[in-house]
Amino acid sequence: MAGIGIRLNRIFGKESQSLGRVIYGSVYSTLATIAPMLLVIGALLLMYVVLGFSTVGYFERELFACTVLYVFIFSLITASPFNSVLSKYVGDRIFEERYDDILPCVYVGLALHESFACLLGIPFCLWEYFVGGVDAYYVITGFLAYAFLGLAFDFMLYLSILKLYRQLSLFFFLGMLLTFLLSLLFRFVFRWSITYSMLAALALGFFLIAVLELGFLKTYFHDNSRCYREVFGYFGTYWKLILSNFFYVLGLFVHNFVFWTKEDMNLRLVDTFVCNQPYDMASCIAMFTNISASVIFIANVEMKFHARYQAYTEAVLGGRLRDIRQAKSRMFRLLSEQVVRMVQLQFIVSVVLFLLCLILLPRVGMSGLVMTIYPCMAAGYFALFLMYSVMLYLQYFNDLTGCVLTGGLFCAAVLAGSILCLQLPAYWYALGVFAGSVLGFSFAYFRVRWVERHLDEHIFCRGSLLQEKREPMPSAAVYTWLSQEEDAHEA
Repeated sequence: MAGIGIRLNRIFGKESQSLGRVIYGSVYSTLATIAPMLLVIGALLLMYVVLGFSTVGYFERELFACTVLYVFIFSLITASPFNSVLSKYVGDRIFEERYDDILPCVYVGLALHESFACLLGIPFCLWEYFVGGVDAYYVITGFLAYAFLGLAFDFMLYLSILKLYRQLSLFFFLGMLLTFLLSLLFRFVFRWSITYSMLAALALGFFLIAVLELGFLKTYFHDNSRCYREVFGYFGTYWKLILSNFFYVLGLFVHNFVFWTKEDMNLRLVDTFVCNQPYDMASCIAMFTNISASVIFIANVEMKFHARYQAYTEAVLGGRLRDIRQAKSRMFRLLSEQVVRMVQLQFIVSVVLFLLCLILLPRVGMSGLVMTIYPCMAAGYFALFLMYSVMLYLQYFNDLTGCVLTGGLFCAAVLAGSILCLQLPAYWYALGVFAGSVLGFSFAYFRVRWVERHLDEHIFCRGSLLQEKREPMPSAAVYTWLSQEEDAHEA
């Protein structure tokens, strides 16, 4: 994460910080991390207004909304098992300066993700066509949007590792600009329906983003070592990363899946799509209320913690015992301070945004059940994003077991809590999310403390002095005794 850290240090590093500098730094860090998502949302809202989405019939409007919802949710879920391992592989190859191994990783990750995505997407689309009776062209376009967004997520991972946030934001801007222009073309020139114009334009916009990302990657990495087997080996070695990231992403949406089954609230379309509009909207608003936690975490790590971590590793490699202990103490002291500070800052930001949502959203039509569910949901996402930040600290120390346990505990607790909350009053619907997130955050924090107590064992008492190889086992004989006659014969 050293990319935006240099820029943030230039902004915040001066002793005299004006209010304008603080605002500029906050806006820069926000745009550098979540700009792609904001651009997609902005393009959708712009198409809603210009194309007259409100004039569309209820069935077509809800079919489009459910299609886009499923495209984003399941693109994220299908990408989650692979992203963390691929990120680990690329980071190791960059450290070793083996840049010709990056393209094999890109292609292997692309093949695995798209295969997994098709394994889930194709049966769903067949069901949508044969059982739901949705037109084939609409089904195919929705599937292409799902596949192209998956491609964009795949290549987005590598640009994020390379800290190319500006280029990534530029690609999403161009893709969403193309989306908006094509929607106008499809609607007012070709006379397609409003919802299909938006869906087709969105699919082509995702495709442009993926093409631009891949093209830019190839300008960075020209050579291909074709070492594909080594990439597959990482999935066997770091299988805990697969589970931890998958559990976390699944936990983000598993409570939505539970409430999709609530008969008196859910919406079923063409015997295929199921959603719960009030609950899903409350989840979306709560996510935006607390998403600044990721920005705060990245800013903290970029500006201070990474330097302390690097100082500790350098002390381990060539420092005295006193230097190692001092660097370790300073590193974990800063970690504790950052966690506390992140909780404080995020609490202030969340409270302000929470009050603004309570005041402004009812004036634009979001009231009733949505605003009843929202307060508890906002508290749940507050703890959820904090938990994920502490999980990333565990990954810093290579505590993959702690990551798996945190992710699994979080996902299981959210699932169980959401099932129990189905029969509670509406304002307690999100209690499962809150309880699961608090439980996951607490476990992750105490796991970090456990890592602190056992870090010396992890650093100095693991590993092997001999390089491991896969080859036939040599003979167990150390020496061969020869008799005097055999010795004389050999002579």
